Amino acid sequence: MAFQTEYDFVLPRGYLDRDGILHREGTMRLANAADEILPLRDPRVQQNPGYLTIILLARVVTRLGSLSGVDTHVIENLFTMDLAYLQDLYQRINTMETPVYKTVCPHCGEEIEVPVNFMEAGPF
Repeated sequence: MAFQTEYDFVLPRGYLDRDGILHREGTMRLANAADEILPLRDPRVQQNPGYLTIILLARVVTRLGSLSGVDTHVIENLFTMDLAYLQDLYQRINTMETPVYKTVCPHCGEEIEVPVNFMEAGPF
């Protein structure tokens, strides 16, 4: 099974470009540390922290319809429903799932998955 780094999506409404073409299908990649750190230096974010979302999504949305590129102008002009959709998708694909390990239940002998809790791990 390959490690998935890109996720296709379909916007609920879509981005309407200057020529009246509607773009709904796109791709979002996993974020990296630079995606979350570098926008904090941007003056637009320093003046308005809410702008962080715009820059962040412009960095990770790699394709939208037949547009040649996705930039802050495109993200700024999305319908609010589509912006909320992309924010939710970003959270879902970039949130770490709790790791589990497979073991055998000492009582019933069945194979079970046990979540790894790093916060409660004792000293090594």
